[in-house]
Amino acid sequence: MTLDDLERLVGVEFPVGEFTIEGYEHWLTTDAIDSPPLPAGVAHPMYAYYAALGGMGLTLDELFAMVGSSAADGPMFGEAALEFREAMRVGETYRVEGGITGAARKTGKRAGVFDIVSFELRVVDSSGTVAAVSTNSFIFPRRTA
Repeated sequence: MTLDDLERLVGVEFPVGEFTIEGYEHWLTTDAIDSPPLPAGVAHPMYAYYAALGGMGLTLDELFAMVGSSAADGPMFGEAALEFREAMRVGETYRVEGGITGAARKTGKRAGVFDIVSFELRVVDSSGTVAAVSTNSFIFPRRTA
């Protein structure tokens, strides 16, 4: 992928997806992470991340292909940030929308050439209110750049 191709990705929107916080799954999750008790119907805050990535409207393989890479190329998770705007609810289905917000090519002494691609995912409830925002990045090694 050329640098121009990479930079043209900024602003590309992902297909809209959805994620339902299933009661049984929420129970298993909170049990597995030994969560303290939560108010009735309120989902654990980690569901901001789970819903965003789980419902983003494309698979990680499709995201990697969009940036000219694949899992075999060894992409690495970069950074993550979560913004909580309202409590998420068990049993609710959320719409997930977002897209690519940044793309940069860098060179490291040992790593060589790599790209950092950032994206934002908004988790939206049934009333249209954004419940959470998940901002993430992946690092893509570029052996032939």
